[in-house]
Amino acid sequence: MTQNPPHSTIIVAGRLTSIDALRGMVILFMLLDHVRETFLLHRQVSDPMDVAMTEPALFFSRTLAHLCAPIFVLLTGVSAWLYGEKYAGKADVCSFLFKRGLFLVVLELTLVNVAWTFQFPPTVIYLQVIWAIGLSMIAMAVMVWLPRRVLLLLSLAIIAGHNVLDAVHFPIESAMHVPWAILHDRGWIELSEGLRLRTSYPVLPWIGVIGLGYAIGPWFGRAVEAKVRQRKLMLCGVAGLTGFIALRLLNGYGERPWVGGDTSLQTLMGFFNITKYPPSLLFVALTLGVGFLLLLWLEQRQNSRWLRPLTVFGSAPMFFYLLHLYALKVLYLIAVALFGLNQGSWFGFSSVGAVWLAAGLLATALYRPVRGFSELKARRRDITWLKYL
Repeated sequence: MTQNPPHSTIIVAGRLTSIDALRGMVILFMLLDHVRETFLLHRQVSDPMDVAMTEPALFFSRTLAHLCAPIFVLLTGVSAWLYGEKYAGKADVCSFLFKRGLFLVVLELTLVNVAWTFQFPPTVIYLQVIWAIGLSMIAMAVMVWLPRRVLLLLSLAIIAGHNVLDAVHFPIESAMHVPWAILHDRGWIELSEGLRLRTSYPVLPWIGVIGLGYAIGPWFGRAVEAKVRQRKLMLCGVAGLTGFIALRLLNGYGERPWVGGDTSLQTLMGFFNITKYPPSLLFVALTLGVGFLLLLWLEQRQNSRWLRPLTVFGSAPMFFYLLHLYALKVLYLIAVALFGLNQGSWFGFSSVGAVWLAAGLLATALYRPVRGFSELKARRRDITWLKYL
């Protein structure tokens, strides 16, 4: 007769399932947004979006994708804490975070940028989400040594307080221009006449998010009961959404002013029209508030069969990221070769519905390769470099 595993094992298995499932869910939202970036580029959106000029289907598709980076960075912090619990402790976490963060930075500068631009050697390098996660992990390698309470307060202070710095700018000739462009002020860094960098993801707020994830990591510890963790997730989710609504109604700190639109729908769109680059306080409050509730919801359904595809995608996120970028580029080039340019300088879809359909088909096509790589990671733990993907 097979015995049931001990209670702590059930908690750990459920915890990892829900984390991977949430990571997989936001990866699919990311895929949708990148299909939009590839095949709907002729209808590019601003940040925040122009509500009067953006159709509702496009607006809400883009808003859905806002969940991706904050949730993924938060879960990176949680996973870092779990890594320390599994292995020797903070020294191992520090070493792993630094090495993997550096790996991600190099990846952004090379394979990721080539996938976006198809230029080699490049004339422009876009420092995007992988860069931001990499630098955040390097910063977290230092912050792991802080007492947990101090880390939590520092992370919340960065998230809540960085908007105070929105009016701070430095000219190109200033010694502070480059570090400030990396930390907070989205802009250009001129390396030479033939190469410049675009800091698409200023990193300071993301350091706060990864620190918050690491600080709440003990909620997912082996000895923590599921009910206790779920109650905390519920409280954090409600607090985040309540804070977002309250600050949005006050229409003051933490986001650009909100005004009503010509229609009720435009007014609703304006209410949720938030700034991602860098992520405003309201952006983080809304997305992480939803993220906490999604994590709670997924944990309560950890035995559902439909979670399996999400956990597969979430178990090999970097492999999926690289694979889908190159798949999209190849598909775009094939479409141009077969059909030519149909949107001025671009080949593109004519509707947002086609973007959703293409994203669903591509996710289905990529599932087996991602599952194969995930199984390889689980089977070959002796191959060190696999854990970086």
